[in-house]
Amino acid sequence: MNQSKFPKQSDGQRVAFIQSGWHRDIVDQCRIAFVAELASLGHLPDALDLYEVPGVFEIPLLAQTLARSGRYAAIVASGFIVNGGIYRHEFVSTAVVDGLMRVQLDTEVPVISAVLTPQAFHEHDEHRRFFREHFLVKGREAARACWQTLGTMARLAAAA
Repeated sequence: MNQSKFPKQSDGQRVAFIQSGWHRDIVDQCRIAFVAELASLGHLPDALDLYEVPGVFEIPLLAQTLARSGRYAAIVASGFIVNGGIYRHEFVSTAVVDGLMRVQLDTEVPVISAVLTPQAFHEHDEHRRFFREHFLVKGREAARACWQTLGTMARLAAAA
């Protein structure tokens, strides 16, 4: 993607990346692609902090704590919520996404979500391969969204 489409960010803007530990082999792909893409856009690697929580349900609380710390210009969350056959995934998905939205609205720190809930996921090689590749795409997309949002927020702050 053309980097000139993205506004320049201010130097030193810290970003936090939170990922869940469940389905690590899949979710790791998002982090790997996010870090690489953000660096290719010009974000300094030492201005990125990585965090891990056990599951997606724990992401909003850590996101809120990090946002309220005043240390981060943006927070990115990544996780994988699967249907385990007990209907819980829909409640968890709603709670997590609503929690992340609340964090950004309450703190004015942008929160980018790469927390995904597939309609169907089965523990076999084909699905695992598909979602590992999909999380690579989502990691790159999250990095570009983060970069663009940082630039927009920096421009708004400068104009104030």
